[in-house]
Parts: sequence; structure tokens; C-alpha cells
Amino acid sequence: MRRPLYTLLLRLAAPLIWLWMARRARRAGGEWGIFSKARFGHPVEGVATDPVTRPVWVHAVSLGETRAAHPLIAALLAQGHKVLLTHTTATGREEGARAFADAIASKQLLQTWLPYDFPASTDRFIQAYRPRIGLLIEREVWPNLLASARYFKVPMALVSARFSDSALRQARNMGHVMKEAFSGIDTVLAQTSADATRLRQAGASPVRVTGNIKFDVQLPEAQIAAGRRWRELAARPVIALASTREGEDEPFVEAIKAQVSDHTLFWLIPRHPQRFGSATETVRRGGLGFECRSNMNRACEFPAPPAAETRVMMGDTLGEMGFYYAASDVAIIGGSFAQLGGQNLIESCAAGTPVIFGPHTFNFEQAAEDAIAAGAAIRVADAQAAIAAAQALIADAPRLAQMRTAARAWGQGHAGATRRTVDALQTWLTPRGS
Repeated sequence: MRRPLYTLLLRLAAPLIWLWMARRARRAGGEWGIFSKARFGHPVEGVATDPVTRPVWVHAVSLGETRAAHPLIAALLAQGHKVLLTHTTATGREEGARAFADAIASKQLLQTWLPYDFPASTDRFIQAYRPRIGLLIEREVWPNLLASARYFKVPMALVSARFSDSALRQARNMGHVMKEAFSGIDTVLAQTSADATRLRQAGASPVRVTGNIKFDVQLPEAQIAAGRRWRELAARPVIALASTREGEDEPFVEAIKAQVSDHTLFWLIPRHPQRFGSATETVRRGGLGFECRSNMNRACEFPAPPAAETRVMMGDTLGEMGFYYAASDVAIIGGSFAQLGGQNLIESCAAGTPVIFGPHTFNFEQAAEDAIAAGAAIRVADAQAAIAAAQALIADAPRLAQMRTAARAWGQGHAGATRRTVDALQTWLTPRGS
């Protein structure tokens, strides 16, 4: 497939894409700006045109990528760069606004939507913002966007890049248009050597391994302290069901109901905020007593312990994963019990909380295997086995302590990807003549 055909197909599919976005917006809430000017590449106020202060553009498509990009964006801001931060989803935009509120207030960081991948829209976007360099987080490769960047001589980098076997197959199925897109990226900084190999096979060059910047995420100390205080007040074993995805809540609720003892307390933390309501309803239908984090006084230094009849605490807030992990003895990581590729296990290990995950971790395969080898993680077959393994681990205090130590050490041992990434990009980050 050539790029003109890709563009034609994209235009034909656009009404269906917009309908899907509208439905998702109704379920998730938030402001999506589906037909806003920004979605078609028009600038917002505050664009810098001075060549010396041209922004570093970072694209973090959604919530996960925005969280992953946090250490990199923080490093860029600390160096004094202006940052243009783009997103595709409302959850990503909301997380960026929350995490970088001070930089937005000082106008060092500007947020907007990534334009749709129509040539006129991407041209307009690049011309308006004139970024010094564009940094695409993990795997966001859009053919017309990269073509516009090449035309206007804006260097592009794919950073903390991950690329699965299925992603490689999809790229090959699209043929020339994706090979051209990958070949147009100026540098690719991959998470692992396996990712690097697949990216080269897709047409990217040069490719080097700098690691996963998620290992450099710093969990807020106040959240960790509050979570640990809450765990002490709970005075019960606590298991986090973290970042659950579609189709996973029901098996976990059934597994909780099947437990002989009702002494264990569970945090159920859906991955996406649009599922907070449906996950809570699943717990309600299951007949389990529950409380919601959103109803707790989060400003209280010593939050109240859960009621004796409570079996499930609903983690229905954003930006508090540090609290949830610190409040738990073990974390079961969602997205891995359905064929969804798994979710991030690194934050849990950073909090010193051992992890258990299911069979489907292709989005984090290297990290999952490394964590198992380091003694920080366990893989199981299904939800029932996960809860049984977590309870067995809690009952074995020496092994739990050993895994806590291994989790922290594993996370700390992989830190430094942000520094390596910034060093690799320094040629483009440094203004000419400086």
C-alpha cells in the first residue's frame, strides 16, 4: 500500500473513527474535542516562533504513554526546554494536565491534540508549532505525520519504543506505507534488544537500545506514606487487582466469592476511568461489601480503616497508583488474564510490592520474564490461581519479604533509561550555535 491509498482509506474510514470516538467519549466522559480545530492541526494560543525557543514536541497518545513519558518530560523541563505535549485520548490529556500543572501555568508546557493523520492537518500542525524535534512515545507511527515532519525538516524520534511480533505483522501487512514511515524516523531508542530487532525488520534505522523510561517513574512519597498508613489501619491482608481490563473483573469477583475466608481485603482498580462504574456494578452484583476510594477523605492524614464487612475497595480515582500499591501486600496485574498483552508491572515493584500476572504479557514480555527471573514476580494461569498464589505468598512472611526486596532491586537495577534517552537526543535538543 502506498501513502495516497492509505490517505484515501483513512478519509473513507474517518466517519466510523469519529463515531467510535464519540461513543467512547460518552462512556468515559471528559473533553475529547473530536471536531475541534486542534484535531485538524490548527494551533492554540501560546505558540513560540523564536527558533531558539522552539518546543520539544512529545506525543503521548493515552493515559499509559503519558505516565510513561513523565520522567522524560520532567527531564526536558528541568533542562529549560519548552515542551509541546500532544495526546489522542481525553484520559491522556487529563493526566498530562494533572502531572504538569505548574509547567502549564508558567507556559513552559503547552498541551494540544495530535492532529488526525490527514496531510493538510499534519502539515498545518508542523508549520504552526515548528518543533525542534518530535518524540513519539513507545509505538505511535503515523505515515502522513512523519511525511510532514520530513518535508518541514523536523527530526523525529521513537523513544522507549516497544514493538511486538503482532505489531511487526501489522506493519508488514500495510506494506510500503509503513516501511516508508519507519525509515523516515531519524532515530529509534528501543526498550529491549528484541524490540530493536523487530523495529529494524519494520524498516527503522538507526536503532539502539536505551531501556524503558517507565523504570524512572518516581512514585509520590506522600502517596506511598499514605498507602502504608492505610495498610496498617486495615489490619488485614490486602491484595491489589491492579489495572484490570474488560472481561477480567467478573472472574476476579467470582474468585473472591469462592474464598473460604473473608478476611482478605481486595483493591479493585480498573485500568480505564470509563470502567469505574461498570466494575463497581460487577462487585455489587456479586454481593460483595465494598467501599469506594473516591468517597474517602484523601486529604486526611490518617484515613479511616475499612469496615469489617468490606471485601472490596474500589480504586476509582486517577493518579494514585502509588497509594494503591503501597496499601497492598501483593499486586495482581490486570490486562494479562485476557488476551490484551498485560499492563505495567514496574510501578508496583517500585513501591516494593511483589507482582503476580497471567499468561498474556506480550506488551511487557521482556519486563515480565526479567521480573520472574529476579524473584519479583510470579506467573499464573487464571484469576483463581492468582488469588490463591497471592494468599499463599502473604502467608509465607519470609518469602514475601524476599520478594519485596527483589521487586525494589529489580526496578532500581533498570533505572537510567531517561538519562540515556536524553543523552542520545542531545544533538537535536541543543539549539544551533549554542
